[in-house]
Amino acid sequence: MRFMFVGDSMTIGRAGDYTWRYRMWQHLSSTFGGPYRIVGPRCELYDTAADTPTSHAYADPGFPERARRHLAGWGEGWQHMAPLIGPAVDSTGADVLLVSLGLIDLGFYTDAEQTAANARRFIAGARAARPAVRMILLPVIPNSRAEEDAPFAAEVARFNELLAKAVADLTTDASPILLAARPDAYDIHRDTYDGTHPNASGEHRLAGEFAAVLHQAWGIGGPYRRAGEP
Repeated sequence: MRFMFVGDSMTIGRAGDYTWRYRMWQHLSSTFGGPYRIVGPRCELYDTAADTPTSHAYADPGFPERARRHLAGWGEGWQHMAPLIGPAVDSTGADVLLVSLGLIDLGFYTDAEQTAANARRFIAGARAARPAVRMILLPVIPNSRAEEDAPFAAEVARFNELLAKAVADLTTDASPILLAARPDAYDIHRDTYDGTHPNASGEHRLAGEFAAVLHQAWGIGGPYRRAGEP
């Protein structure tokens, strides 16, 4: 089974991070009995000093190269990933997409309706490449800007409604799509380092939500446990 992590800055991570991708690798390694691969066209972290995604300085240097694969980018959202996902799925044979996108779109590029349209384009592109691909989509977690900017908070809420509708409209038996919940007890003041990007605690919570859906819906893996701290 091939898993691909798709996301923005919360998923690619910055130099020195563990990333929630690392937490998922630990989880799958300890709970998934079948053979699996983590796939994707990229493997780097974002280097904030150089302002480029060129770092390989993961917090755990033992994170194996084969498990670092992803399709995530700092500043990239649904509109950026929609044209990339088809070729990425086609080249890697990804079976399951774990997707966390939307905040950067709403913050800088598109309104809720346009962002939802791009999410639908993404789904269509993934399926065109692999008709039986499965997807788990994480709703946008409001960040610190949403606490101070009511119109932005409303756009986030509106997009999450539209994303839920897209999932309901588009899921099929052949290619199921599931909407994850906001991670239990996720608190941007405790689980992020800047009001948006996850710290170690936030990484565990994000990975835990994807792991819970995989296990509860499809019997993949097991209950999430924090393997290794921080």
